[in-house]
Amino acid sequence: MNEKIAFSLIHAAHSIEGHFEKALAAVNLSSPKFAALSVLVEEDQPMSLSELAEKLTCVRSNVTQLVDRLEADGLVKRTDDPSDRRGVRAEVTKLGRERHAAGLKVVNRVHEEVAKQLSAVDQSALKRALDTIQ
Repeated sequence: MNEKIAFSLIHAAHSIEGHFEKALAAVNLSSPKFAALSVLVEEDQPMSLSELAEKLTCVRSNVTQLVDRLEADGLVKRTDDPSDRRGVRAEVTKLGRERHAAGLKVVNRVHEEVAKQLSAVDQSALKRALDTIQ
């Protein structure tokens, strides 16, 4: 890969990330908050912070701080872990589910906007190229 392509790829990724951040900010979410809510909504049951960290592929201390912010926003509540009295679980609240649904709508709009910028052929070629890199 030459330098121009590498910088174009990085620039495109930052641009798309910026679109996601702006769209999520409109519904009072950030990418990390949306990601955490997505996991909790998908699991549909309280999760230990360690499990959540694993699903988000980050360290537990980051998840602890993230859950602190989600809890302060009323999107998540902490509950005791019935199998480990020292443990804590994160559980999405009704407001958290509503905010996640709003976030999903705006994220899907960004996906659609990006897809419109690429033809079907471009999308297939891009996916093959990105799959190769990974």
